Amino acid sequence: MSYRSYLGTGMRTLILILVAQACLPALSQAQSPKINGIWKVEITFGNGDNRSLRFEAQDNGKGSLLLVDARLNAWEGAKPSEAKWTQDSGNAISFSGAVEFPLGNVGRDPGKLVCKGKFETENLITGEVDFSPLVGDRPSKSGTFRATRVSSGKNNQK
Repeated sequence: MSYRSYLGTGMRTLILILVAQACLPALSQAQSPKINGIWKVEITFGNGDNRSLRFEAQDNGKGSLLLVDARLNAWEGAKPSEAKWTQDSGNAISFSGAVEFPLGNVGRDPGKLVCKGKFETENLITGEVDFSPLVGDRPSKSGTFRATRVSSGKNNQK
């Protein structure tokens, strides 16, 4: 093997190693953010009605929703309900579950809440929300939501 062909093979190998080292960090950063953890969810419906929830995302698509509303303190308070979530290979995320919004001073409006959005950052999800009442002949309500991570959930595992 001549000196020139040896130098050419060595340079090609060096270039491949440098390219691989430059690309590996970029590939690891391309992973989707993880949903697991506790999220503060702020909802604004189209009629101007605002609601706050706590969403706790656990492993395997399981979780819970807890309504955060001062009006519930006059009653027995809110209790968490079962929730489910899914995440595609990109940044799209959806979570849903049963909730009971306060209705006036004495009533409750039970229904199913569905949030579909995407990660804006690792700690922020924004998107659209739909609430379908389970009782009565009332129409569904739509709006937007903003979920901010409160805790990563790493310290919350049992």
